[in-house]
Amino acid sequence: MVTQFPRKSRGKARFAAFARSLAEILARCLAVPGQTPRWTIIANPQAGGFTIGGRWRWHEAALNAARERARRNPLRDGASPSRYALSLGVSPEDPVNQGLILTAGPGNAAEITSALIGECSQTLTEKAPPGGKPFYLIITAGGDGTSLEVLQTLYAAPEEVRSRFAVLRLPLGTGNDGADSPGLAGALDLLVLPSRLEKTRGIILKTASGKTRPGGGPFLAFNVLSLGLDAFVTHMTNKMKDRLPGDSYKLWVDIAALLYDRVYTVGPMGVLAYDENGKEVARLQEKILLCAMGISGRRTYGSQKKILPDDRNVCVVRQMSLFRKLAIKGLFTTGGHVRRPESVLTTAVKLRLSPENPILAQMDGETTLLTREDFPLTLELTSPVIQKLVPAGP
Repeated sequence: MVTQFPRKSRGKARFAAFARSLAEILARCLAVPGQTPRWTIIANPQAGGFTIGGRWRWHEAALNAARERARRNPLRDGASPSRYALSLGVSPEDPVNQGLILTAGPGNAAEITSALIGECSQTLTEKAPPGGKPFYLIITAGGDGTSLEVLQTLYAAPEEVRSRFAVLRLPLGTGNDGADSPGLAGALDLLVLPSRLEKTRGIILKTASGKTRPGGGPFLAFNVLSLGLDAFVTHMTNKMKDRLPGDSYKLWVDIAALLYDRVYTVGPMGVLAYDENGKEVARLQEKILLCAMGISGRRTYGSQKKILPDDRNVCVVRQMSLFRKLAIKGLFTTGGHVRRPESVLTTAVKLRLSPENPILAQMDGETTLLTREDFPLTLELTSPVIQKLVPAGP
């Protein structure tokens, strides 16, 4: 089920303008040359990029500038919205006729993606049109939660189908750490200017109990997967976001520094890290405050907090006193924490974690509680699986 087009004139005008501008850009995009683009824009209508007036004005300006530049490009033969998007339209003015689908709540982006996978599977059995088999572009317009649902669903698709998809993640949410550019103008450049396809990895979390995430499927992240204090911050931010709209992550960082040890017991945790050859590169057995693994180094989370500021993709932070937490918590914004003795950083493709006490995990903003029956845990990079757009340069 998808949400209805907003009735309020301001919201209606914003989504109509967004759909028109982005559809015009996509019809003239330089992405996937030699293919027939068939696009779907999956947007979260509650995302801050739409609902906060100041942000929307900035995004509207970026869209208008990109649309003007795109008009210099030729129209793509056969380029159009997906059949699924078009099937939802009820009038010529409906934005879904431009390929825009608004989500109705959690899980809806996954449902839309499943429908697109079904459509793609059907086209593979049909006679190819003159321009060739369609290539599906999914444009996510929301935060990390929207893009995570799309990526998790594509991950489970057959390779033959998945190879006919690429995802572009626009930074329209409150948390945009998984977006393909920190700014909308940079993300739109991947459509207006020449680009190429590159497969991105994921991180998969496996438990001893075989537990899966709600709705089934493995625990997956496509930016940063972490356990401990930062997962608690994410959990509380999600839980209270209706009461504390906007970016309340920083507030919960401050609160968690005071409360975390009272809610969760920070006990010893065994940490073993391995490289791509299976060689052990790090070993710890002590009280661990948090452990974070990225698909690569130079990753942020919690709205641009620099947990992995250099090329290393694993950060483990030892337990410390309350005074010390208060003293250095600000360093996680700048990346300065990596120079403190509490931090251990390394590069690894696999982690084996053996906590002694229940602990929260977060996957790109989605949280789950893990208990003793789930231990030990394995965090491991997947092979490159899902295509995204990157600049065509060297």
